[in-house]
Amino acid sequence: MPTPTSFRGKWWIGALALAGGCAASTTRGLETNVAGVLVSPDQENQIGLQLKTDLDTKQGVVYLTDAVTVEYVRAVANNVIQFGRKERPDVTWQVFVIDDSQTVNAFATPGGYLYVYRGLLETAQNEAELAAVMAHETGHVVARHAARSMVVAYGLDAMTSLAAGKNPALAAQLTSSIAGKGVLLAHSRADETEADEYGARYASSAGYDPRAFPTFFQRLQKVEGSQPGVLTYLSDHPATGDRIVHVNGFIQSQHLAGANLGAAPYARMRARLRTLPPSPGKGAARPAGPPPGAPPVPPPGAPPRI
Repeated sequence: MPTPTSFRGKWWIGALALAGGCAASTTRGLETNVAGVLVSPDQENQIGLQLKTDLDTKQGVVYLTDAVTVEYVRAVANNVIQFGRKERPDVTWQVFVIDDSQTVNAFATPGGYLYVYRGLLETAQNEAELAAVMAHETGHVVARHAARSMVVAYGLDAMTSLAAGKNPALAAQLTSSIAGKGVLLAHSRADETEADEYGARYASSAGYDPRAFPTFFQRLQKVEGSQPGVLTYLSDHPATGDRIVHVNGFIQSQHLAGANLGAAPYARMRARLRTLPPSPGKGAARPAGPPPGAPPVPPPGAPPRI
């Protein structure tokens, strides 16, 4: 007997096929809904956990071990993640700080795994900028951009098989392939625009100045020649003039407001960072065990943590 998932999957597959000649926004909406049906929250968490394992064991990522700084970053992230949690209560959010000063970047993977590099902490000028970046990354998870990319990249047949449980090894195969090709981080222009809007909304809702994000982009563009690490963020999140104009226009049209820049606490965090040992950079051996204060990572299939 067909499962409820197969009925839902076939319904959305038919809808997606009919949308072939529709507007791009309609097709995107249907693709996102298909992703929501065919890629379950448990599967997203499995993928996020596998990617973290790859970061830890294959790429040798080193996490910042200063508990005070890590907890500060997590507190700022939680200020905006709380709004993502309302829209995706099925996601267990976790925030990690990568101890790499050479890289100015942040990214998120399925299952609510958010990563920020030490280089970004050393480049941002206030808490509002950090919050806006983390809100943007939260938006990618809330909008299921990675799951949608999987549907687009690997096709409905493969994802339907995954959803129906016909190929238990498929999730691991897809995760390995995705990690190798960087599919999860290569967001489309439309995905980035949507995440910008989420970022502005969440930052504003948390009381931060929502214009911190486009301001951050503008400042990165000005220093990219003298600060090579900035190129990492700008390559992953191309800061075109049109994109900056769109974010500013969205803020104005939605009447988003907020005055908090969090300059003083951010300055204290930056001052503490300067007292810490230099980051080991890329390719350094990872110390044994998780960073201090990090929540334990559950095995695949474990119940979500809140």
